[in-house]
Amino acid sequence: MRLDFIRPLYERRGPYASVYLGALTGPERETHWHSVRDALDGVDPATVAALEEVAERAAAGQALFAAHGEVVLAEPLSRPPYERATWSLLPNVAPMLLERGENVPHLRVIVDHAGAELTVYGSGAPRKRTVAATTWPLQKTAQGGWSQRRYEVSVENAWEQNAQAVAHEIDEQVRRLGTELIIVAGEPKSRSYLMHHLGTKATDRVVMVEHGSRSDHGQFEEDVEQALDDWLDRRRAELLERHQESGGPVGLSQVARALRDGRVQALLLPGERPEPIWIGEGGAQLDTDRGELRHWGVAEPVRERADAALVRATAMTDAELWFTDGVKDVAAVLRY
Repeated sequence: MRLDFIRPLYERRGPYASVYLGALTGPERETHWHSVRDALDGVDPATVAALEEVAERAAAGQALFAAHGEVVLAEPLSRPPYERATWSLLPNVAPMLLERGENVPHLRVIVDHAGAELTVYGSGAPRKRTVAATTWPLQKTAQGGWSQRRYEVSVENAWEQNAQAVAHEIDEQVRRLGTELIIVAGEPKSRSYLMHHLGTKATDRVVMVEHGSRSDHGQFEEDVEQALDDWLDRRRAELLERHQESGGPVGLSQVARALRDGRVQALLLPGERPEPIWIGEGGAQLDTDRGELRHWGVAEPVRERADAALVRATAMTDAELWFTDGVKDVAAVLRY
């Protein structure tokens, strides 16, 4: 997964209060919150107050990260988490990322003669828009006469203009957002026009699905979920294969060094790694050897939870994070 959405956490100095809460509803709310708050011994009152305000929102679960009197990130969870609260230099984000799962930046496109319904899934909430170039003429008729063929050509030209407008919008989203997958459903002729006008980069990311129209999504969402699962399985398998073939780094010490050198394309984690590691203030300053970190210019290395440091370094070096049981220890796929 891309970690752009958590970068604001590292643009602000800690320490951070990291809080994982189950559903706080009705009479249970006060009891739940007090048990979590008691674990935040030493946290400044302003930060505790900010957390309490957000904690009262209705949700199945929440992961909250706050510092200096402000909740910097509040992530809803689909199910109640193991409740915990920590106060440390870095935010404890690994449990949240495990629960959240890989988030594939993708487009959902339902195309027809009138244009398309296009929804962007990336950072932040999904953004939906309608794309069209012309609204007339869109419907063929059997009016007959000498103008019949000319009219039919005009209609098909309108269909193609709309498909071209959709293709332009898709190409732009891919360019701006680095969209990994484009899931397309809709009218067959319009899909054909769309593929004809898409740029090469976007074309390589298209997956056609069977169901769905703008008036009736039907099984479209199920097709989308299957397409996303298939893409994730392929991507994970590809990364594991590359790691094995290239003999990429394995173990906390080797991976920390590769992250510090900016050579990691993807970090592979089998799960949480709560053991300690040494870190500095810089995003990629981490090592299992305190002396090695001091050699790199960190005057006073600090002990921190390993997965928190690994995630920070991954985010700040523009690498990907993948949780997988295909590795038994922390591993990495290298850029070079």
